[in-house]
Amino acid sequence: MTKLLGISGSLRKASFNTALLKAAQAVAPDGVEFETATLHGIPLYDGDVEAESGVPAAAEALKQKIVAADGVILFTPEYNNSVPGVFKNAIDWLSRPPADIKKVFGGRQFALAGASSGSFGTILSQNAWLSVMRTLGAEMWSGKRLMVPKASTLFDGDGQLKDDQTLERLRGFVQAFADHVAGKA
Repeated sequence: MTKLLGISGSLRKASFNTALLKAAQAVAPDGVEFETATLHGIPLYDGDVEAESGVPAAAEALKQKIVAADGVILFTPEYNNSVPGVFKNAIDWLSRPPADIKKVFGGRQFALAGASSGSFGTILSQNAWLSVMRTLGAEMWSGKRLMVPKASTLFDGDGQLKDDQTLERLRGFVQAFADHVAGKA
């Protein structure tokens, strides 16, 4: 059984990236356990808090989910042509203490996906993530990237992906990443 973890980098209730994450979980192929996670409850990184109290429980719980996964998909929004601050903040917490970086990120397979209202999907955000994840020693899968532009036209009011072409692209993306992680690709 291949274990994938999808993390939404948005806190919004009506987030297109959380909706895309849920759609990805729904189309995961047989033989794939697909868990989802959000960033809710992770505070702003503060070295003083870390020194006094350690890694917050929400960040530690997410860290353990990553460690238990064979592969991780970051479902990233794009804010101001780059990564969202709340998502980068979570990754900063996940890299603490520095001794945990190798355990959490080192050699682990990561993929990027994202949805936005704009015409270019999340290409700039995904590009910006590459240097961050390489710095942490993650193995960034380059087999496919999934960028979903004009997301406001593709999801219904309940956050369900209603566009068949995008759904098939998503299905192919999840399948290809799962195959890669399992060593089938």
